[in-house]
Amino acid sequence: MTWFESFVLGLVQGLTEFLPISSSAHLRLTAAFAGWHDPGAAFTAITQIGTEAAVIIYFRKDIGRIISTWARSLFNRELRHNHDAQMGWLVIVGSIPIGVLGLTLKDAIEGPFRDLRLIATTLIVMGVVLGIADRLAARDELGGRHRAAKQRKSLDDLTVRDGLLYGVCQAMALVPGVSRSGATISGGLLMGYTRESAARYSFLLAIPAVVASGVFELKDAGEGHVSWGPTIFATLIAFVVGYAVIAWFMKFISTKSFMPFVIYRILLGIVLFALIAAGVLAPDAGETAG
Repeated sequence: MTWFESFVLGLVQGLTEFLPISSSAHLRLTAAFAGWHDPGAAFTAITQIGTEAAVIIYFRKDIGRIISTWARSLFNRELRHNHDAQMGWLVIVGSIPIGVLGLTLKDAIEGPFRDLRLIATTLIVMGVVLGIADRLAARDELGGRHRAAKQRKSLDDLTVRDGLLYGVCQAMALVPGVSRSGATISGGLLMGYTRESAARYSFLLAIPAVVASGVFELKDAGEGHVSWGPTIFATLIAFVVGYAVIAWFMKFISTKSFMPFVIYRILLGIVLFALIAAGVLAPDAGETAG
């Protein structure tokens, strides 16, 4: 991998990690369209540490409060009913599904799951799911001619059941094209949470999973065509760009619909299928590119 490739891929990672369009799919597609080697699952997991560092800094006050209260609640029973202490446990519970499935499906994640036909399918299917979830949220928020607006849930209403369901949605993002934020936000909206609450918990829930995955994949960094230098450079680029994107995205969702992302996902999936059908792209494009 050249330094230019690492810059472009780091930029793509930072731009797409927090948007519901799948960063892993875009890294895979960028390499395929450019005729580069597939950067691989290890490179993707490590560069995601950069974007998660951006999450930690952006939500540093929330994270610090949650960790502090949760740790103190282990020895102080009175704090165990505190929302921040409970949030600590809910993040742990929600991280279980992706941890179990990530280890179980490791070979598939690094191989068959990176097939461009599967990526095109997940882009379209999850785009439709996100569209339905967004439409239901809008209906509750705006009401209708014969229907009053409905109050949606906040993170204060988060339960163990909902936290676990969020975790299952997050685990679906092990397949490129699903999108970690897209799946968890869709799940949250379908469970009746507000857009902001769904996004906030999605970002907090991703921290343990992404950091653990990145650390786990460190042993594979520097192997094959991807060396340590470009990987670190791409991670730094992803951090800087990712911080700017998350700040914008949190403001965007407070007043806007997810429909632009829905349309983008579906169109990208259709174009990808068309290119594969026309023979312009092979399903395994990038895996053998030089």
